[in-house]
Amino acid sequence: MSDNKATSFSAKLSASIEQRNSLLCVGLDPVPDQMPERYRNGDNSVTDALLAWNLALIGATAPYTAAYKPNIAFYEALGPDGYTLLRRTIDAIPPGYPIILDAKRGDIGNTAAAYAKACFEHWGVDAVTLSPYLGRDSLQPFLAYEDKGLFVLCRTSNPGSADFQELEISDWRTLDREPNQPLFMHVAKSATAWSSSVGLVVGATFPESLAEVRRVAPQCWILVPGVGAQGGDLEATLAAGLRADGAGLLINASRGVAQADDPAEAARDIRDQINQYRTGATRPTPQKAIAQSSAYDALFASLVELEAVKFGEFTLASGVQSPIYVDLRLLVSQPSLLAQVAGLYAGLLGRLSCDRIAGVPYAALPIGTAVSLHAGMPLIYPRKEAKAYGLGRDIEGAWSPGERVVIVEDLITSGGSTLKTAERLRAAGLVVEHALVLIDREQGGPEHLADHGIAVHSVFKLSAMLDSLVRQGLISAERAESVRAFIREQRTA
Repeated sequence: MSDNKATSFSAKLSASIEQRNSLLCVGLDPVPDQMPERYRNGDNSVTDALLAWNLALIGATAPYTAAYKPNIAFYEALGPDGYTLLRRTIDAIPPGYPIILDAKRGDIGNTAAAYAKACFEHWGVDAVTLSPYLGRDSLQPFLAYEDKGLFVLCRTSNPGSADFQELEISDWRTLDREPNQPLFMHVAKSATAWSSSVGLVVGATFPESLAEVRRVAPQCWILVPGVGAQGGDLEATLAAGLRADGAGLLINASRGVAQADDPAEAARDIRDQINQYRTGATRPTPQKAIAQSSAYDALFASLVELEAVKFGEFTLASGVQSPIYVDLRLLVSQPSLLAQVAGLYAGLLGRLSCDRIAGVPYAALPIGTAVSLHAGMPLIYPRKEAKAYGLGRDIEGAWSPGERVVIVEDLITSGGSTLKTAERLRAAGLVVEHALVLIDREQGGPEHLADHGIAVHSVFKLSAMLDSLVRQGLISAERAESVRAFIREQRTA
């Protein structure tokens, strides 16, 4: 397969995105019962009215969308007239807009070949959604069309998706370094390895899963349904799935645009919200998305239940009285929670380029080990005490000078322990430019490390956790404010 052909759909999509400055994909799903009254006319047939609706949507949204996605099911439900409606709808989409046929096909042999021919030759679309359940050979007839795009169902937005997609399995055929992963992660890794023309479908209702998929499929296009009517959070989606270049996602909107009083305004608003997050100071961060996503409320509650986060009056090592105490060493006593935390670290790690990770002794060593196992990334760590016997190594693990190392720390306050670790690694000839932490206590640590050439990436900020705990009724607003006041005082100091 030539690279030029393999990237034809991607090139067309990228050109459309650049021309219209948009990651929006508008769904064209003509459901008669949902059609606005203004398109109904007693003299017209139902399909004529639906065509008028589709044409109006295309005309209104063309300046703001990068692609269109008709769902074939709604056309097939109308019988023979529905096929005519689909033909006229596709023909009405101006040149230059990629058309993704939402067909969710998945079969083998001649049947798959017939489906592929129907999608790409009869309907003439640029891409199609497919089910991977029957394996690679079921996609092979579609892959034969080297200039087309394929979006494989990976982690769908419906509640019942967990029945199969979250089943944890090991691939007995390989020495997989990440055993017992959810099925959707195996799909993400396998399908994107089949061809560069393969993208994935991941629902916006599971931003943490989207982050995991992006980690193992850093370059592929991901089609994201579920924003809007299905309850997906746009900012959490962007934070979890955007590539470093600010692209890589197509955010699908169907009912939210089609049923709006002003579809043009609705499409423009979604596009502008996406672009606000893609560029400038308001580009989403994982911790901000987490603060707004109830999917992480359970994590914060679990940390409190484990007493890894406690509220009261505590004397810190510095002698300062604190209204909060965080002890993430307790994570080792709850393996499932440690594994969840490791996954969040791994989501951040997937955005960086490195050869190894380095755990900070001692609290972060179990976390670093869990992240290493989760991400398949080699771990090293500097010894806290000098070793006067054996090989006398100061840094444990296999490594070579010049390698890029990301530091894994449990939390950051002033950044002192992280900086000491970085200095020891740098003295050995390793390159250290990034550090990962679970909690940023917001007391100046990231700024301090930035002055020393280290960018800190936190899973969440302490204030985000406080907001969540108040929302869940686990702490009072007064308690949260006392912690915030303490943070401000200590930061000033």
